[in-house]
Amino acid sequence: MRAAPTILHLDMDAFFAAAEQASKPSLRGKPVVVGGLGPRGVVATASYEARRFGVHSAMPMAQARRLAPNAAYLVPRFAFYRAISVQVMELLGRLSPLVEPLSLDEAFVDLEAGGVADDRASVRAAGERLRRDILATTGLTGSVGLAGSKMLAKIASEEAKPDGLVLIEPGTERELLGPRSVRIIPGIGPATGEHLRRAGIVTVTDVVEAGEDELVRILGRAHGASLYRMALGHDDRPVVAERDAKSVSVEDTFDVDLHDRLRIRLEVERLAERCVARLRGSGHSGRTIVLKVRRYDFSTLTRSETLRGPTDDPVVVREAAGRLLELVDTTGGVRLLGVGVSGLADYTQEDLFAQAEAREAALAGEAALPAGAEEPAAGAGAAPAPPTATETAERRWAAGHDVRHAEYGAGWVQGSGVGRVTVRFEEPTSAPGRVRTFPVDDPDLEPSEPLPLVPGGATGAAA
Repeated sequence: MRAAPTILHLDMDAFFAAAEQASKPSLRGKPVVVGGLGPRGVVATASYEARRFGVHSAMPMAQARRLAPNAAYLVPRFAFYRAISVQVMELLGRLSPLVEPLSLDEAFVDLEAGGVADDRASVRAAGERLRRDILATTGLTGSVGLAGSKMLAKIASEEAKPDGLVLIEPGTERELLGPRSVRIIPGIGPATGEHLRRAGIVTVTDVVEAGEDELVRILGRAHGASLYRMALGHDDRPVVAERDAKSVSVEDTFDVDLHDRLRIRLEVERLAERCVARLRGSGHSGRTIVLKVRRYDFSTLTRSETLRGPTDDPVVVREAAGRLLELVDTTGGVRLLGVGVSGLADYTQEDLFAQAEAREAALAGEAALPAGAEEPAAGAGAAPAPPTATETAERRWAAGHDVRHAEYGAGWVQGSGVGRVTVRFEEPTSAPGRVRTFPVDDPDLEPSEPLPLVPGGATGAAA
């Protein structure tokens, strides 16, 4: 724990959705939801306008559509987001050599290592300058937290949202944390939070009053001791420039044991898509898919499958997890399910852009397929049947993706189906544009690279 607030946490505001609004003038100030558009799709990011309707990340897309039926629903453009992320990370690197990226839109920075004076005014000035530079470079906003530890800097950036800066003075940690939910502490997810609630531990003050011995009894030695230190405001984790991630995983514990095999399969598929979203957010791909199953009797089984090469394709991960589930006996019920990817690697830019269209179409799910078509198998080594000309054209026009027409210029896809594609023609620096509809095989309409958000800035293909 530092005596000065020299650890900075940056979190871009509703990053994917904000990037879409910045590039599409007609969507500014309106609810926008980015994620998989198929029946099993989940929300990756919701704009603040959509959040007012109760839409949030990791929510099933079907539920989001019920809450905000008039929102714009778009397929992610990961190459575009990565290009913006590169610009943001470069700005962070100017502040300090110690930058710890957590995802495309989030990072810690050690200002002390960058030579920023440890007085409050200098630290705040560095944070405000960063926010201005991000806005000028990308056209987007980010929220900044400043504190003497990583935990508190992250809490501060959450308090600062949207588009703000909060500095937590060292020495005020106990007062600040005390009345907050125990879930505010890193590592306390829904399952652990519920476990603590049943023991009467709801707030951070409750954690401190319970004492380390009781927490160790409830959660085990490592977790209990760590939770107690965090509740006291003690967090000595350093900012690490090179994160050596070995795996990415997600899991859910169910209040009632699952018995229905179809429900279990659907939960595994949902977890697989969440895992891929986290995998992509960390900038990795992976070769080994892992399934974790905790049964009714608390016995835990893990099964894994190693692919021929690294992937961050949600269809590949989903189907591999489904195959692994077939190897597990779930008779008697299931308490917990988890899906992970290990054997991580970084995609080269050539790999990334060569695969971008296929991976983004996969995330769109069945909604990107023509009516009545079946989703092709995409497991490791599978060779799907060649699509028809109509299927190829339909699948090419994913909602939100960039196009260019020989006569009307640059635009983006509002939707497609029944042999037609609807396009709104506008650019990041133009007024909201007009909408036109074309046959999906119109020879004058072609997919296009994203335009820069700021004149002279990088495009989605440049990073």
